[in-house]
Amino acid sequence: MSEEHIHCGCCHHDHHEHHHDHEHHHEHEHHHEHHHDHEEGSLKKQLTIIITSALLLAAAVIIEKNCNLETWQMLLVYLVPYLVAGWDTLNEAAEGIAHGDVFNEHFLMTVATMGALCIGFLPGTETQFPEAVFVMLFFQVGELFEGYAEGKSRRSIAHLMDIRPDAANVLRDGKILTIAPEEVKIGETIMITAGGKIPLDGIITEGTSSLNTAALTGESLPREVTVGDEVISGCINLSGVIYVRTTKSFGESTVSKIIELVENSAQRKSRSEAFITRFARIYTPIVVFAALALAFIPPLVSGDFAANFPLWLSRALIFLVVSCPCALVISVPLTFFGGIGGASRQGILVKGGNFIDALSKVKTVVFDKTGTLTEGKFTVEAVHPELYDKEHILHLAAHVEHFSTHPIGAALRDAFPEEATDQCKTGEYQEFAGEGITAVIEGHKVFVGNTKLMSRAGVQWHDCHSKGTIIHVAIDGLYAGHIVINDKIKDDSAAAITGLHGSGIRKTVMLTGDKADVAGDIAAKLGINDYYAELLPAGKVAHVEELLSNDENRLLAFVGDGINDAPVLSRADVGIAMGALGSDAAIEAADIVLMDDKPSKIASAIKIARHTIRIAKENVWFAIAVKLAVLVLATIGLATMWMAVFADVGVTVLAVLNAMRAYITKDI
Repeated sequence: MSEEHIHCGCCHHDHHEHHHDHEHHHEHEHHHEHHHDHEEGSLKKQLTIIITSALLLAAAVIIEKNCNLETWQMLLVYLVPYLVAGWDTLNEAAEGIAHGDVFNEHFLMTVATMGALCIGFLPGTETQFPEAVFVMLFFQVGELFEGYAEGKSRRSIAHLMDIRPDAANVLRDGKILTIAPEEVKIGETIMITAGGKIPLDGIITEGTSSLNTAALTGESLPREVTVGDEVISGCINLSGVIYVRTTKSFGESTVSKIIELVENSAQRKSRSEAFITRFARIYTPIVVFAALALAFIPPLVSGDFAANFPLWLSRALIFLVVSCPCALVISVPLTFFGGIGGASRQGILVKGGNFIDALSKVKTVVFDKTGTLTEGKFTVEAVHPELYDKEHILHLAAHVEHFSTHPIGAALRDAFPEEATDQCKTGEYQEFAGEGITAVIEGHKVFVGNTKLMSRAGVQWHDCHSKGTIIHVAIDGLYAGHIVINDKIKDDSAAAITGLHGSGIRKTVMLTGDKADVAGDIAAKLGINDYYAELLPAGKVAHVEELLSNDENRLLAFVGDGINDAPVLSRADVGIAMGALGSDAAIEAADIVLMDDKPSKIASAIKIARHTIRIAKENVWFAIAVKLAVLVLATIGLATMWMAVFADVGVTVLAVLNAMRAYITKDI
């Protein structure tokens, strides 16, 4: 009995599950729409706060100039713009104290600005009301820039969410039903009209079309597809109507996997990001206690505490404002987020900032061969005839392989497509495991296979100088020649290796299960430093372990696409998987996924990673240098509150603007 008929007992349960998935899918979409609206709303709110408090600050300055008010009255006037600009910061500081997270940047800003508001009440000091408001105002400007830049990066990653299809047109009982993609079973046929998104991975059973794969791969050139071609979810059907037999459920489809990867990527902190969090936790209390020491110790030592305290308190407050680590806390994670967003626009999915960190330090790149550097599809490379012409040998070989399911049989049939339509008759078909096939074609006994089959036929065969899989052909007991079959090298594999060596990668290695002579030939053609052939998955892991144990080879990236590569992808410092045709296991185990299967993207990914790390370092050194300079000036009394504002918020704004460069990856 077929699987579909055994459903009585669990029908309700299945339907409920699908319904739940469907709800989850729409919930998910609404969440993203809501998130985007919320993001826009919060930026508008921030902009309104900034403009309002700036106008109120200007009004307060005019009032101070033209009205002869008491200090406490002026404080009330300035409190209005101060609270408008600083309400969120004060709130965050209060929440931090309530949750035991006292020493954060909001607490620093609150203490420094409140001190600036109070300082004018001390004898012999000038009021610093405008400065206090300006610190809060500028802090809001910094937050606005951060929000905008983060939103831009998030939108770049979220555009991947647009590839998620809303519905699938499934063929059931001769009718087309529009249902949720989650409800389509493996093996069902779905129809995709022109302009529609492909909802599930599958194989075309009817129709020809062009597919726009840009959302997945970043490729602008449409991909031509026809019957028998594999298509992946998330692509857009550009022209004709196509019918696709599904090979994966919605949850296992390419589009779902990608979205899952992207959503989880932000949760993986890079070492630099983790360093910033730890840094802020240790740094802030040190700064607060240093400021307290600066306010109290010099006046106490001087002997006249009352006279000197206002001066040192003012310096301590400036010290506090300067030392706020906003620039670091905001710009470093933002730089990584920008790098991940910029990479995703080029079809490179990075699962987290920690992998950008690791990728920037990679010195050895190890490749799997089949499906990574080669297309993973056998093609006829040459025909060397001894009897008849090339065309005739291919014609007979294709007919002999008519029923073969082996990839070599498919390669021979592809080399002579007329085999399917000509009138030649195939009879007395016999297959010899591990040797080849014999058949009678139009009265001629034809042997197609390896040297063992030739010996069985009693035929004297000749070896071939070409590297590859050699298929020998004998007709009626006479040797007719041989066909060279090879796995085609990808068009950009050579450029990928050149690009890697050009970007300072010390060593490239190829690991393959293929024969040593084929592996050696490919390694030589591509310029790979080293290769190891005839390996099982465990052998690949052992070689990677060996390379990792060799210190000069740290850090190591492994690039693969098959199920057998999953253990090595997990073991390497950075695992890079081919995403378009790579197996789910490989994509799952990898840290970085190349959506268009182009090995040349590895060099791009490394450049993007180095570019991102360089920007993060620029921000760290720039912020620390400016802050140290102003801290020294504050301690000796040469820094003004305006300098402090620049050293804190001005540096943050500049660092955020610099961090946004990480998102621009086009010219890298």
